[in-house]
Amino acid sequence: MQAKQIVARVEELVRPLCAAAGVSLWDVEFGKEGGQYMLTVTVDHPEGVSIDQCEQVSRALDPMLDEKEFDDMPSYTLCVSSAGLSRRLARPEHFAAFIGHTVEVGFYKPVDGAKQVEGTLVSYDDGRVTLERGGQQTIYEPKDIAAVRLAVEI
Repeated sequence: MQAKQIVARVEELVRPLCAAAGVSLWDVEFGKEGGQYMLTVTVDHPEGVSIDQCEQVSRALDPMLDEKEFDDMPSYTLCVSSAGLSRRLARPEHFAAFIGHTVEVGFYKPVDGAKQVEGTLVSYDDGRVTLERGGQQTIYEPKDIAAVRLAVEI
């Protein structure tokens, strides 16, 4: 099973588990981190997510991942966590929910001399992120963007 297939299947399995725990599914990722595979399930709730809710989802999902269909997965660590305040925006629906909010865009290599920029999210279109900064709008291309996160405003 390839990473995209694993993510799709885990999303299918975990959605009802999230609903039962009173949270919504934010994202599922499967990949190597520091030489070890991580299966990361990120959950969300408007009023925050408790450790008990993360534990409930994790304990319900874990035995499902022991089923035969996942036998060919490499050894991994399961992590269920909250999206948090500086959540990563990864899906079109994430971007749509935060239009008008301040985000931080990190780049693989400097763009116009900066490795990261902060601005107001104006739009998201097929991976292109448009930010307003200082009254000017700039479009950033997907090939340049390493990550987009919601900025924590204090």
